[in-house]
Amino acid sequence: MWIYEKRLQYPVNIKQCNPDLAKLIITQYGGPHGELGASLRYLSQRYSMPYPEVKAILTDIGTSVAEMFHRTDIGTILAHIP
Repeated sequence: MWIYEKRLQYPVNIKQCNPDLAKLIITQYGGPHGELGASLRYLSQRYSMPYPEVKAILTDIGTSVAEMFHRTDIGTILAHIP
């Protein structure tokens, strides 16, 4: 089992505004090479997969295990930008 603690693994201390870095981070959130694009690629590949076990793995990766949790990480980073 696991325990949910709403805290960051590493403290975030942003001292100055960096628009270029913010632009890069936001493209990872929903851009073509970002986490949403990766999630949709996993989910679309599952339809052509002939093996049910691998199809299930692609579904798990695309929905929750990796890509959607990465989006919450990026959202947390964006929320801490002044």
